[in-house]
Amino acid sequence: METQATVLLTGASGFIGQRLAPALAADGHVLRAMTRRPEDYAGPGDPVFGDVADADSLRAALAGVEVAVYLVHSLDQPDFEERDATAARLFGTVAAEQGVRQIVYMGGLGADGADLSAHLRSRREVEHLLGEAGVPVTVLRAAIVVGNGGISWELTRQLVKRLPAMVVPQWASTRTQPIAVDDVVRYISGVIGRPDALGRTFEIGGADQLTYVDMLRVVARVQGRPLPIIRVPVLTPRLSSYWLALVTDIDVTTGRNLIDSMGTEVVVTDTSITDVVPGAPLTYEDAVRRALAEGD
Repeated sequence: METQATVLLTGASGFIGQRLAPALAADGHVLRAMTRRPEDYAGPGDPVFGDVADADSLRAALAGVEVAVYLVHSLDQPDFEERDATAARLFGTVAAEQGVRQIVYMGGLGADGADLSAHLRSRREVEHLLGEAGVPVTVLRAAIVVGNGGISWELTRQLVKRLPAMVVPQWASTRTQPIAVDDVVRYISGVIGRPDALGRTFEIGGADQLTYVDMLRVVARVQGRPLPIIRVPVLTPRLSSYWLALVTDIDVTTGRNLIDSMGTEVVVTDTSITDVVPGAPLTYEDAVRRALAEGD
C-alpha cells in the first residue's frame, strides 16, 4: 500500500476528527470526510453523508476508499454497547465489500486480562467486529485524550475551575497515561498506509503515568489555583456520576460510563508504536497548557 491513499474519515466533525482532517490533507491523502450533516462541514476534504447504521450510505461513502479511519462511539447512550457493536459489524462488512485495505480505529487502553468496564469491553468488541469481514484493522489504544473539547479533559478542567476543594473516592488513585490530542493525531496519521501497521494493535500514551488526583493537581498548578484534596473511602460510580452532572456539563450517562473505566489501571506496557511512528509524546503538563491555550 502506498503512503498516500484515498482516506475516509468518520467522525470528521468530532473532537479528534476535526484536528485529524487537516493533518491528513497536509500529508497529501485524498480525504473524504464522513458526516451526517455534510452541508455543515467546513473542514478540508470532500464531505460525504454517512450513517453507521445505514448500509447504503456506507457503501456510497466507502466506494473507492483505501483506508477508513473509524472514530465512532455512543458513550452518551445507555445502550452504547449494542449500538457500537452493530455499527462496527456493519461498517466492517461494507468496507470489505468495497475493497478497503485498512481500517484505523481508536480503542481504549487497558490489559486484556483485566476486569474491564463496559466502556472498555465495548472498545475491545469493536476492534474485533471491524475486522470480522476480513479488512486488516490497525488499533491504537489510548487512555484519556487531553485537548480542548474532549469529554475527559472538559471533566478535569471544569472540576478544577468550579470547585474550591476536591472530594475524591478510591478510584481517583488509579494510574492512567493521558495523551495529548496532538500526539493522537500524529499516531493516527503515521499508521495510515503503512504495511507494518496492518492487523496490529498499538498502545499509545503521553510521557507521564499519573493518578487522577495527580492530574487534577497539575491542572490546578498550571492555572494557579489552590485545590485541597479530600479523600473519602466510598463514593460509588452512580453517586459520582450524579455529582459530576451537578458540577460539570457532563451528562449522567456519559459520566457513569467514564467513571466505570477509572477503576482500571490503564498505562502503556508495549511501546512498539515507536517503531512505526517515532518521536517522543508530550508531557501531561504540556498537553494541559496547549488545551487551556486553545480554549481561551
